[in-house]
Amino acid sequence: MTITASKVMELRAATGAGMMDCKKALEETSGDMEAARDYLRKKGIAIAQKKAGRETNEGAVAIRLDDGAKQGSIVQLACETDFVARNEQFTELMEQLTRQALAKGGDDLTGQQSIAGSGTVAELITEGISKLGENLQFLAADRLAVSGEGVVGGYVHSNNKIGVLVSLGSDKAVDSARLSELAKDISMHIAASNVNAVSEEDIDPKAVEKEKDILVAQAKESGKPDDIIEKMVQGKLKKFVAEITLLNQPFVKDPEKTIQALLDENGKQLGASLKVEKFVKLQF
Repeated sequence: MTITASKVMELRAATGAGMMDCKKALEETSGDMEAARDYLRKKGIAIAQKKAGRETNEGAVAIRLDDGAKQGSIVQLACETDFVARNEQFTELMEQLTRQALAKGGDDLTGQQSIAGSGTVAELITEGISKLGENLQFLAADRLAVSGEGVVGGYVHSNNKIGVLVSLGSDKAVDSARLSELAKDISMHIAASNVNAVSEEDIDPKAVEKEKDILVAQAKESGKPDDIIEKMVQGKLKKFVAEITLLNQPFVKDPEKTIQALLDENGKQLGASLKVEKFVKLQF
């Protein structure tokens, strides 16, 4: 049968596959549009399997906020080259993934049914491999929500290699635009800094114990008495905790004040108590 150009264009618009691939799919399926879609999906899986072993050292991080800035999602997807990471089709795929994570959460993202159409998110990524001609690897996704009043804000660095989401709580309703700007500033700080936890209470005890073991081993090399070593270790451990906790760090845009001081200052101006509830940072 004759495959018309309009039918090829219709299949291309629906799948994003190349013109020649669409034409061949329609020819192989006698013009059956649904069968042609399945043909292209199977072809995409075959291509993905061939590329699966190739290294993915590039990629991007993207975020999305809902209309009320009460929830946000963040996704990290790897590819082979920076050229593809900046490709329009890759960017569109990232947008689909952030919408998915915002709607359904980041847990087992690739196993979720796609909100964009039929099939799973894993199949959506497989189609992306077919279209882009590179191996793609899903790395991480998360969703943050603020409890009660407050906002979720975020920041993605200009190279799309680092992204941060922050949930900023408030004990009362205040100017949401002002809170969003503050949440973005704090996200920018986290992107530029070595931050492991919001406060000392949030640090993994195992991480502190590991650092203590290292400090003790280093201190013993000095040959000093045990009581002196203990004081040395405690002092350095306190400094370590301060350095990796967000609230204790000097704000990158104004090092004269800490993040806690920044929160207190803005809270006083807004007549509210502000608190960083949680943050998520993904980076290459």
